[in-house]
Amino acid sequence: MGSLKVAARQAADRPPGTGTGAAIVEFTNSSAKACVLKGHPTVAGAGNGSPEKNAPFSVKTTGTASPVTLAPKGKAWVKLTFVQVQGEADGFCESGAEPVVYPTLVIGLPGAGKHQVALDDGQVAQCDNKVTVTAVSAVKPT
Repeated sequence: MGSLKVAARQAADRPPGTGTGAAIVEFTNSSAKACVLKGHPTVAGAGNGSPEKNAPFSVKTTGTASPVTLAPKGKAWVKLTFVQVQGEADGFCESGAEPVVYPTLVIGLPGAGKHQVALDDGQVAQCDNKVTVTAVSAVKPT
């Protein structure tokens, strides 16, 4: 498996609310050889640089996982959709839980390791540590 550069930003198409809602995670092959990505990611809220303090999210998968071959500098994506924070200011969770903000996430892919990534346009604010994830795709989601 070649080296991967991982970046994330808030998705344009996301559920209503005041939290992050959804994010697009981009994987770029930074090696000189092609690599193959496949599967659905695992997601955890990062534990301030301490892996044993990571907060694994409950993951619901969507879409069929098919291999995506990345040429050098090639890109693939997944979309993460979170349980949204509701209301204004500090907001609230419909479940009654407290909203949680994570500066970074740990995204894992089968056979491609785990990667800590921050949104390039904010932090992840969400409820219930639940996320719906798409399979790795060569088509960038919105």
